[in-house]
Amino acid sequence: MLKKFINNNIEKRIKELKKKRNAIILAHNYQLPEVQDLADYLGDSLELSRKASLTSASVIVFCGVYFMAETASILCPDKKIIMPDVSAGCPMANMITAADIRKLRKEHPRAVVVGYVNTPAEVKAELDICCTSSNAVAVVNSLKDKEEIIFVPDKYLADYVSKKTGRRLISWNGFCPTHIKILPEDIKREKQFHPAAKVVVHPECLPSVLALADEVLSTSKMCQYAKETDAREIIVGTEVGLIYRLKQDNPTKEFYPAAERAVCPNMKRTTEEKILWSLEELKEEVRVPDDIRRRAINAINKMLEII
Repeated sequence: MLKKFINNNIEKRIKELKKKRNAIILAHNYQLPEVQDLADYLGDSLELSRKASLTSASVIVFCGVYFMAETASILCPDKKIIMPDVSAGCPMANMITAADIRKLRKEHPRAVVVGYVNTPAEVKAELDICCTSSNAVAVVNSLKDKEEIIFVPDKYLADYVSKKTGRRLISWNGFCPTHIKILPEDIKREKQFHPAAKVVVHPECLPSVLALADEVLSTSKMCQYAKETDAREIIVGTEVGLIYRLKQDNPTKEFYPAAERAVCPNMKRTTEEKILWSLEELKEEVRVPDDIRRRAINAINKMLEII
């Protein structure tokens, strides 16, 4: 009872501060259930950044990881972007640097550089075009006149895109530590338990996992698929936080995580208490320097033309 009373008080105070600060809360699909419940908008990283750019709110509380807040800052520099836990990072995004991109360009001077949106702002500033897991195939297909394509940083997304487009990509040795925890035997085990279930997996997963899937989808596309499919049971191969949203949106369907161990610790760093603190103190602010922002937005805008 005491915990419920405290939580209710926190939620009440957050609502008061949102109104006072003209703020909205954006939460990624992998966030804790209580954080998802507080959010004004849920989505993947790009969906949330686009929401940030379209809102009339002057303060954006971004519940995700650091590169996502940076992307929001790039798209809406006139707004104050704050993170409840600024130490929440993305290991894959941190596997490549701007210096790495410059080195790749020297090695492949005729290549166009495509970068996953899961990259730091200074990396985006070095790219020709960004992509998401939803539109990576479309982005590469749009580059038919380019002889060489560098694709960073996720080697597994690169492999998936290469197979779908028939293009040989120069990839980087990056990966998502959470998605590679999902193994083929996990899919096979869940199919034994739920033989009628459809299998959907994220393209950041291992190629051997993708080979067992009925659909390979981004988190936003998984949410869309879950609503539209006639299937009553779905095995979900991505970070386990998405299961909560899928169940909330589709109460008559059953969702099973492919692997309970597929947890991103950085995505779980944000709590109700930290959200309250961030609104009270308007901290920690994430702001991309103008020189980097102006260069990075070009690659993002080119991507948005293809979505």
